[in-house]
Amino acid sequence: MDRRLFLKYVGSSTAALVAASSGIETITNKASAITANHLMNGQPEGKGKPLTAPFKPIHRTWENDLVLPKGYRYNIIASYGDVINSKGEIFGDSADLTVYFPIDCLEGGNNSEEGLIWVNHEFPEPENYMKILGIDPSTFSKSNLSNYPELLKMEKEAVGGSVIRVKKEKGEWKLVKDDKYNRRVDGNTVITLTGPASGSKAVKGATKVIGTLGNCSGGKTLWNTALSCEENTYYGDDYGWPNFIDEHYGWVVEVDPFNPDAPIRKHTALGRFAHENTAMGLTKDGRVVVYMGDDKRDEFFYKFISKKKYNPNNREENFDILESGTLYVADLGKQRWIPLDYETNADLQNYEKDGKKFFTSQADVLTNAREAGRAVNATPLDRPEDVEIHPHDGTVFLSLTNNSKHGNFHGQIIRFIPADGDHGSDKFTFEVFVAGGRQSGITCPDNLHFDSKGNLWVVEDFHATEDNVYAAYKNCGVFMIPTDGKNYGEPFQFASGPIGCEVTGPWLTPDERTLFLDVQHPETWNPYPGYDFGRSCLVAVQGGSFNK
Repeated sequence: MDRRLFLKYVGSSTAALVAASSGIETITNKASAITANHLMNGQPEGKGKPLTAPFKPIHRTWENDLVLPKGYRYNIIASYGDVINSKGEIFGDSADLTVYFPIDCLEGGNNSEEGLIWVNHEFPEPENYMKILGIDPSTFSKSNLSNYPELLKMEKEAVGGSVIRVKKEKGEWKLVKDDKYNRRVDGNTVITLTGPASGSKAVKGATKVIGTLGNCSGGKTLWNTALSCEENTYYGDDYGWPNFIDEHYGWVVEVDPFNPDAPIRKHTALGRFAHENTAMGLTKDGRVVVYMGDDKRDEFFYKFISKKKYNPNNREENFDILESGTLYVADLGKQRWIPLDYETNADLQNYEKDGKKFFTSQADVLTNAREAGRAVNATPLDRPEDVEIHPHDGTVFLSLTNNSKHGNFHGQIIRFIPADGDHGSDKFTFEVFVAGGRQSGITCPDNLHFDSKGNLWVVEDFHATEDNVYAAYKNCGVFMIPTDGKNYGEPFQFASGPIGCEVTGPWLTPDERTLFLDVQHPETWNPYPGYDFGRSCLVAVQGGSFNK
C-alpha cells in the first residue's frame, strides 16, 4: 500500500490509526502486498499476477434474501431442527463455522461433490424455543431455568456442532440423512481436557467436562480433523444454565469427523479466551503453528507452536500434537511474540493482583490467558476475530472487527509478515491491508477464507438499522478482496444476507465450484424447519467459478 492509499484509508476511518499505533513505519514506505510477497517467497517486486473478480459485484441492499451476482444460485442444505440421524438428533442453531472434508480426503482425495461438513452452532435462541414450547416470555426468568427442563434441553441440544454427510445430486447439495457419520456434539457431550491445565486447580480438578458452548469459528487441521472454537467463557451464565463452570469453557475443541468413537478434546495448551478461530501452518522446522484471536475489545492476538513435529505420513501420530507446546501473545509495538511460559517468564511469575501473586503454574497462565497477556504488556486490539494464512506467501491476515470505545466502528484487516518467512520466528512486521469505512466500502470484517489464487473472502459482523452508524451498509455482506495486482485491497461484494443475519463460515470445495455459507440468526423466524431463511441454516452457493 503506497502512502497515498494509506492516507486515504486513514481519512476514511480511525481504524488504521488504531491498528498502527505502533510500528506504523511498516505501512508508510510502500509496503504493499507485493512487497510482502517478495519478502516471503522471492517474487520480483511489482510482478504479482493481477487478481480480479470472476463475477459482477452486487450492491448493498435491505432485501430479505441471500442476494448473489447474476448466474449464481443457492440452496439450503440443512436448517435448525432438521433431523440428521436415526437417533433423532437435530441440526443445531446459530450456524457459524463450516469445514468441508472431501469424503476421500483420508486417502489423499479431493472429492468436490461428496464429503463431510462440520458446522459450529454458536448459541441458543431461547425466545424462539419459548414460542415452540408455548412459554410466556413475560413470566420467564433465566434464574429459574431449571424449572423449565424442556427449554434447558432445547438450549443444550442447539449448541456445539454437527457432523453431516453432504452430496451433490442433480446439481444441488443435499444432506445425506441417517448417514453413519452424522452426529452431534452439544451442551451435554462428555469432552476430555488435554494439556497442562487438565486436572489442575485452575479448572477445578477436571479431566473431563460436560458440553461445549459458544462455538464460533475454528479451522481444519493438517490431519483432517475440525477445530471448533469456544468464543465465550460465560455463555452458560448468560442463559442461566445451572451448575455452569466458567473454566470449563473458552477452549479449542478438536473433533474427528471420520471417527464417531474418537474422544472429543479441549486442548488447554492453546489457552482459554474468547476464541474466534484457528489458522494452522508449519514452522520451517516442521512444528505446527496455530494462530488465534480473542474476540473482545482490547484483547490480544495469539499463536501456539507445538513441541512435536508434524508427521505428514501418519495421521494418528498427530493426534496429540496440540497437547504440548508454547503459547505466545503479540506485542505490536516491539513487533515480537512473547512466550506465555510460566517457568521462563519473570513477568508472569511476579504478576500480582489484589496484593497477591496471580499465577502459580502454567495451568493458571493458560486458563487465564487474558490476564497473562496483560501481565506481559501485550498489545490490546480491536476485537481480533478471524485469522488466516495466505496460501502463497505465508503472510497472516487478521480481521479486527471494531472497537466503539475509541471510535473505531468499522474495523480493519491487518497483514502480519513473519520474520524470515518462518512462522516459528518470534519477530514480525505488519501493515494495514484494508481499513473499514466509506472508502473501502466494507465494515466490521469477521470470518476470512482464501481461495487458491490468493483472493481473500471476507464476511461482515454488524447490525444495521436505518438510523445507526451502519445504516448505509444495510445487510451484512460477503466480499472478495484481491491480495495482489492492480486490484489489491479492493473489495468486490459477492453476496448480501437476509435482514438481521450474519453470513458466516465461508468455505470452498477443492474444485472451487461451490461456496458453503451459513445464514446465522436471520430476523425472520418460523417455528417450522424447512422454510427459506426462517431459521439459521447451511447454504451451498453455485453457478460459476469463485476465482480466475
